[in-house]
Amino acid sequence: MADYVAPVKDMNYLLYDVFKNDQLWPTLPKLAEHVDRETSEAILLECAKIAEQVIAPLSREGDETGVSFDNGKVTTAPGYQQAFRTYAEGGWTALGGDVNYGGMGMPKVITSLHEEMLCSADISFSLYPGLTAGAGLSLAKHASEELKQRYLTRMYAGEWAATMCLTESHAGTDLGMIRTKAVPQDDGSYKITGNKIFITGGEHDLTENIIHLVLAKLPDAPAGPKGISLFLVPKYKVNDDESLGEFNQVSCGSIEHKMGIHASATCVLNFDGSEGYLVGELNKGLACMFTMMNFERIGVGIQGLGASERSYQNALEYAKDRVQSRSLSGVKSPEKPADSIMVHGDVRRMLLNMKALNEGSRALSLYIGMQLDIATYGEGEVQTKAEQLVALLTPLAKAFFTDMGFDNTVAGQQIFGGHGFVREWGQEQLVRDVRIAQIYEGTNGIQAMDLLARKVAGSKGALMKLFIDDVNAYVNETVADEMAEFIKPLAKANQELAELTEFILASTGDDIEILGTAANDYLHVFGYTAMAFVWAKMAETSFAKMTEDTDFHTSKLITARYYFARLLPRRLSLIETIKAGSAPMFDLDEALF
Repeated sequence: MADYVAPVKDMNYLLYDVFKNDQLWPTLPKLAEHVDRETSEAILLECAKIAEQVIAPLSREGDETGVSFDNGKVTTAPGYQQAFRTYAEGGWTALGGDVNYGGMGMPKVITSLHEEMLCSADISFSLYPGLTAGAGLSLAKHASEELKQRYLTRMYAGEWAATMCLTESHAGTDLGMIRTKAVPQDDGSYKITGNKIFITGGEHDLTENIIHLVLAKLPDAPAGPKGISLFLVPKYKVNDDESLGEFNQVSCGSIEHKMGIHASATCVLNFDGSEGYLVGELNKGLACMFTMMNFERIGVGIQGLGASERSYQNALEYAKDRVQSRSLSGVKSPEKPADSIMVHGDVRRMLLNMKALNEGSRALSLYIGMQLDIATYGEGEVQTKAEQLVALLTPLAKAFFTDMGFDNTVAGQQIFGGHGFVREWGQEQLVRDVRIAQIYEGTNGIQAMDLLARKVAGSKGALMKLFIDDVNAYVNETVADEMAEFIKPLAKANQELAELTEFILASTGDDIEILGTAANDYLHVFGYTAMAFVWAKMAETSFAKMTEDTDFHTSKLITARYYFARLLPRRLSLIETIKAGSAPMFDLDEALF
């Protein structure tokens, strides 16, 4: 496997040349106090070092050894404890945290790039601090001051980790079916009893305490999702002097044996009358947990990008070194017994697919990150619009990036040929590790339904219109002659997205099932169109910056042309598929399958 090299140059290009975050931050006073260009550039450089030098070297051993389970205790893979300690001592566990409790307060655009580097280095390692960061976000927004002071400070310091405990064996996506009970106590706490499965980082040896955010129901709670409350349940209680107290009856019953992410502990957790503390209001726990879940969904999308970037780097190095056959247009390396496989059209197809989708996903993730930053730190109509765009784009980020990421790890494996199928080169690990990203935090099918049924149809198209109007505004204001090759197909794709949205909304009166049968394809039409939007922005920037770094910007423009010529047209077949309606799927009686 090639040594991972963090794409810091591309990240800074997006941050400052394309999206001009150094101009955005001063307009958000609460954010401007903590970040500027010099600080963020230094952060990315240091993050690259720890990802490349400390975390990436653990990935292969972590996959081979995995975590071990013995009598309720989980031991992480060799090197993980020291790496996590180094990571925490560097302040990385506090990067996006609330500054009032020891966090660094960095914007989402910075933390998303940090997350990408971690995921490229080792998805398994990234999950431990990633879950803690998400839990910290929920606590900062919804917990009492007492809980924040007692728990957030230690989580940001990297002394304690955290989890999210939603799933039960009988209840996956349908959280209204959960059975975990919370019984109120005289001292204001609750006794939590129940079982949770698939809990990432539910037990490990990286920190001295683990803080579980647990969904549960009071005995008299309303039925379904409206009766869910959220509780903070520590593995060990905390004494009044802030020292660790007695064991809190949270035990790991077993760990899962998985296809991938072997170095991440996926646990069955048993809560046997554990002491828990209410987060937010009773029966409104799902809204509190969604603060974390939406954070994690974007983070899972970035896992797809991280694995895909690593796949591209591996495959590119291999393709340049591997000699096999000769070019169709004539010998390119007469001094060698064959040309490198870089001369073959199909290899270039796979490499350019990866390159275009990776750079497009990185740009789109930053566009979404900017909306999150404006939603968090902005005011008035600008803030409201950003919140609505985040709601629309979150399921897209999770599903589209992970679908593309999995495809690209398989493409990298294909470039390796037989060497990609054996363990020696490490490429097959990427395929196994990233596969879960399409499944957890809500399967991609659920994300597609969230996008189309809840966000688009639920708003009668208003949320999608916000995005379409933004693209139209960009199209209308971008009049430079050299941009016509990008602006014309972008305008066409955006118009077709608008028409497709109207078609689906109009069809639901006679064909309500179209929301389900069209959802996945609609999400991908949206994804390819949104990526065309950010690729056009990159092309515009690289035209303007060409003389500053000719090779870099030439590569950008050629990749942009490839995206518009070879990848954006994928949406056309999806549009035709959607227009076929639901009948082709529902005409076949269940008994005839």
